[in-house]
Amino acid sequence: MTTTGSTHHRQGLIDDATCREATAGLELVGRRWTGAIMLALGRGATRFKEVEAAVEGLSARLLTARLRELEEHGVVEREVIPTTPVSVRYRLTPRGRDLLTAMQPLVAYHLRWGD
Repeated sequence: MTTTGSTHHRQGLIDDATCREATAGLELVGRRWTGAIMLALGRGATRFKEVEAAVEGLSARLLTARLRELEEHGVVEREVIPTTPVSVRYRLTPRGRDLLTAMQPLVAYHLRWGD
């Protein structure tokens, strides 16, 4: 076991700095509805109403807030299509697809163990 500052490192444990960084990512995905929105986008939903329909119980107001938050973090991109009426499509960015891949073991865990 090695010591860096006040942190003790053992095989398999994450140091304090890495833990702080990882926590930010976990909090983003762990916010209510965010995982479900990402899964819907990963399954091919692209329009606001498609995502809203895919995530039962999610309000339009909260979906808007979560999509903006995911966009700010570079996980989702929003494409405005200049048609009449204007059409908007959402998709996962490469960063978002990578995050979705990282979420798959958690989905598998839940399918195996439940709540």
